[in-house]
Amino acid sequence: MIKKIRKMVIMIFVAVLLFTNCCFASSVAESQLAKGTENLIKDLTNWLLILAPVLTACLVGYYLLRKSASDDMDTKRWDNRIKIAVISCIGVVIASGLINVIIGYYR
Repeated sequence: MIKKIRKMVIMIFVAVLLFTNCCFASSVAESQLAKGTENLIKDLTNWLLILAPVLTACLVGYYLLRKSASDDMDTKRWDNRIKIAVISCIGVVIASGLINVIIGYYR
């Protein structure tokens, strides 16, 4: 079942890709839709660069508070959650910066 769904998703993606290449090949870069999408992605990645560290700081503070009130077994769990939050923040910041670099390359 999963293979059929994956195959259908790939077929739809290829069809959309071919359709957009055939119909809009000459004026995609100059279209309002392309410029608006580029600006939207740029704004979202800039907001991610701001929100990810702030949210991570809030989560780590909450996890440290919960860790201080827990027993030995739960302490390991909260330590693991703190590590995951910090690694996720680093991943979001790197991905956001990479997307900004890629978009800046096409300007």
